[in-house]
Amino acid sequence: NDEFGQLVDGLEAAERALKADGWLAVVSFHSLEDRVVKRFFQARSGKGGAANRYQPEKAEEAPRFTARNKAIPPKADEIARNPRARSANLRVGRRTAAPAGPVDRSKLGLPKLVDV
Repeated sequence: NDEFGQLVDGLEAAERALKADGWLAVVSFHSLEDRVVKRFFQARSGKGGAANRYQPEKAEEAPRFTARNKAIPPKADEIARNPRARSANLRVGRRTAAPAGPVDRSKLGLPKLVDV
């Protein structure tokens, strides 16, 4: 089904479609989805962590998003009205004027799924 690949494709498409100062809001319902969205925003806002502190730093790219560091969970009254919302996480980012570009999928923590 490639749900995670489609998620990344959607995030890339949204980045290309948004104008500067546009907002991207992503709701995820599973921790693996949330991890991919979190790392996408980290990578695109210039906050991606280095894999190795001894590795030479790469040239800085202009941040494509300014993102909030934490996910926004549902409030108790929303969960009371809609119990399915309890697993939802909202992440938001604001698009900058930097040009869109391809995403390094190896930095997004995509799960390694085996075809059966």
